[in-house]
Amino acid sequence: MKVAIVGAGIIGVTTAYELAADGHEVTVFERHGAAALGTSFANAGVAGPGYVTPWAAPGMAGKLARSLFSRHAPLRVCWPLAAHEVRWMMRWRHACELESYLANRTRLQRLAFYSAHRQRQLEEDLQLEYDRSSGYLMLLRSEKDRRMAQPGLQVLRETGVRFAEVDADQARALEPALNADTVFAGGVHLPDDEVGNCRQFALLLKNQAQALGARFEFNCTVAPLDPAQPALLRITRHSDAAPLATRFDAVVMCGGLASSTLLRPVGLRVPLAAVHGYSISAPIREPLNAPRSGVMDERYKVAISRLGNRVRVSGSAEIGGAPDRKRPSAIQTLYKVLHDWFPGAAQLANTGAAVQEWKGARPMLPDGPPVLGATGVPGVWINIGHGASGWALSCGSARVVADLMSGRAPEVDIEGLGVERLAP
Repeated sequence: MKVAIVGAGIIGVTTAYELAADGHEVTVFERHGAAALGTSFANAGVAGPGYVTPWAAPGMAGKLARSLFSRHAPLRVCWPLAAHEVRWMMRWRHACELESYLANRTRLQRLAFYSAHRQRQLEEDLQLEYDRSSGYLMLLRSEKDRRMAQPGLQVLRETGVRFAEVDADQARALEPALNADTVFAGGVHLPDDEVGNCRQFALLLKNQAQALGARFEFNCTVAPLDPAQPALLRITRHSDAAPLATRFDAVVMCGGLASSTLLRPVGLRVPLAAVHGYSISAPIREPLNAPRSGVMDERYKVAISRLGNRVRVSGSAEIGGAPDRKRPSAIQTLYKVLHDWFPGAAQLANTGAAVQEWKGARPMLPDGPPVLGATGVPGVWINIGHGASGWALSCGSARVVADLMSGRAPEVDIEGLGVERLAP
């Protein structure tokens, strides 16, 4: 088939590779000037399935309400709040009910474990080398934090995830550079999880897709789909004034937040909202003072990852506000947590080093899991809504979509991941 993919983030790139590997004629259209410059650019890099879980969970609405009065809160509602964001939050609150949460958690974790398996296959088969580190350590500042972590650990037990509860001394043995002056209760170690550079992986896989014949067209704007001809794309290259119409056998929407606007004319209403996250990335100053792999400060929901010769600190879940405005307190929280755990790890701004401060929009559905596969509109397919877990879910999601498009049964149960879940 002649297939168009809209979006060249990690989801679009993995989808392009899988379809090209199946023999389809693939063209990818991307509004940026290169692949993985949006949500995939500077995320936390946590690729393991162990802690992939819906943001819509019992008790989260109360946590969000309490966070309104905390400077370093991991969850934040910012003003102005658009009408569609208000509607999204109402659906999110409903999805926090226990029955919905349990169903969506099961769907996410099935896909996450399958995706990790598929990612390892690709890395081995294609010999992909990129910045990555094995193991993940969740740090618990107090006994209260330890008690609050127990429901999450029960989830890990039920799904067969390997983990070990460790005391502070054991945590320091795993991560010797932890600040000796920071007192904490212990942690949870997930040896099978890992952190990796999402954008590096995306660029490597893009090259592999191109070697199979896939074409990537950058600096392109795709118009909303035409109900009369949904597989006829109208594309405007940023260097041209007039749009170019090209017909395809199938269109796969992987365009993140823009996907909801592009799909609306054909009757598909996808309730995506931007849940923004922040990161800072800096060169390692002294390797012995840097983390060996990835750690998560469970209280502040801030991840610190070692990516080659850099440290990346990522956190925050923020809905509403101006997309192009970085909230100073969110950035300050990242610096605070880095200083608490690894004060000598990075060359920061006051040393004259270049520190990258980033804010990215995670395209998230209210209940958590993405939606994949056929839409019911002839020729239109989707692979969207992965939220904060896009990197962890990308390889599996792409393989599922490719299998469905080729008429094969996916290797993983995809109950609840189809467009039918979006019905009000």
